[in-house]
Amino acid sequence: MAAVMWFRRDLRLEDNVALKHALEGSDELFLLFHVNPDQFLGEGSINQAAFFKSVEIFREELKEKDATLHILYGDLKDCFIKLKKEFPGWSDVYINRDEKGYGLERDKLAGGLFKELGIKAHGYHDHHIHSAQEIKTNSGTYYKVFTPYFNKWKELQKPNVVDVKFDSKKMVEQPVFTEDENQFQSFLKRQVPVEDMQLGTQEAHRLLNDFVENHLSDYKEARDYPLKDATSHLSKHLRAGEISIRTVYDRVNRAESSIGKQTFIQELAWRDFYNMVYATHPDQKDVSINPSFRQVEWDNNEQNFGKWKEGQTGFPIVDAAMRQLKETGWMHNRLRMVTASFLTKDLLIDWKWGEKYFQETLNDYDPASNIGGWQWAASTGTDGVPYFRVFNPTTQSEKFDKNGSFIKKYVPELKSIDNKKIHEPSKLTAEEQAMFGVVIGEEYPGPIVSHKRSRELAIQAFEKSKKKTENMKAESPK
Repeated sequence: MAAVMWFRRDLRLEDNVALKHALEGSDELFLLFHVNPDQFLGEGSINQAAFFKSVEIFREELKEKDATLHILYGDLKDCFIKLKKEFPGWSDVYINRDEKGYGLERDKLAGGLFKELGIKAHGYHDHHIHSAQEIKTNSGTYYKVFTPYFNKWKELQKPNVVDVKFDSKKMVEQPVFTEDENQFQSFLKRQVPVEDMQLGTQEAHRLLNDFVENHLSDYKEARDYPLKDATSHLSKHLRAGEISIRTVYDRVNRAESSIGKQTFIQELAWRDFYNMVYATHPDQKDVSINPSFRQVEWDNNEQNFGKWKEGQTGFPIVDAAMRQLKETGWMHNRLRMVTASFLTKDLLIDWKWGEKYFQETLNDYDPASNIGGWQWAASTGTDGVPYFRVFNPTTQSEKFDKNGSFIKKYVPELKSIDNKKIHEPSKLTAEEQAMFGVVIGEEYPGPIVSHKRSRELAIQAFEKSKKKTENMKAESPK
């Protein structure tokens, strides 16, 4: 029997559920990756460039095993009709399903096409430890709060690592779609360079082993300090499927017991939780989940948004974080919360603006986790931070970058400032500015807003939205 293994965000030959079944259920296997131009983010997107770099690395890994990852480029229906015409013998397709967002809609479209073509589709759960449908309340509803969700999550049996016996003799080398390949290569040449980004399954395993052996036990305390770099950095590998979430959980779970281990496993549960939230709120990328805060009157000042993106807000920890993102395609998790809070509460800019910018820029962009994180910080999501809790960027800086070392790394114009004074350079006297060699307003900007005043305005905006929503409910016909 001939079959197609359709890779998407599962770019690995190990611990891959669909690939295991495809190998076991076929005599001939066509390895496929489909590129849909309608999904492109733009040629300046680090997210996009990093993902397709992972595709390139995966193709090289297959070549080393005498196998080919065939590229189809263009409209999904046209591509699969073309494949059926050129490779008429295939009768089955194997995929790891998506449960939400673009991937779910794509799978629905593909499912209808496969029926028309007489192709049997085999779909499997692979991307998360527990699927979006698996964990519900005792009354059969979905959880809205993480803690009770996690209490049930941690009691469930976890899936085992899947053993895949790759057999290159089964792989189909022909046909090769030359035009599609040429279009794909042309597309790759237009992407921003990400050569220094360490990607691929081998690098993912190196990171996992290093994290478990050297950082896991201290994870709970160390993860909040950006300069310590004590997080796992596995997110960019998980989003492309260069390593399986089951493999990560299994390796961590076998480590010695520690508070850090418990905390990291809880983070894996958050990943499942946000996947469930997206699956049950399919419009959450465009609509605030909490109806009370859909009426927030955002300021949406484009000039301030530009300064936030460029790291020119006058708040050193925010600027350092945004410059780290722009330079590396990654941002420390604590700083993701700080910068998101600053954008939505200090600048009163719609969280969707920030979410979209992160989508373009993060090398580990995962829709469910990113949207969930932004709605959490903006107080618009399920189990979000209370709207009256607003991160103070200066306090966060003093607490998690006490000596200003992280700030000095990414905001070099402040590197000569005394550690204690670096958190609020706008308070430097003229004499101090001269002594440290930085003029506020010239070499480094003054604060673009007053945090104290912005906090008051944000709380007022959220309370106004809440009251407006309540009035709308009261006035609506019963």
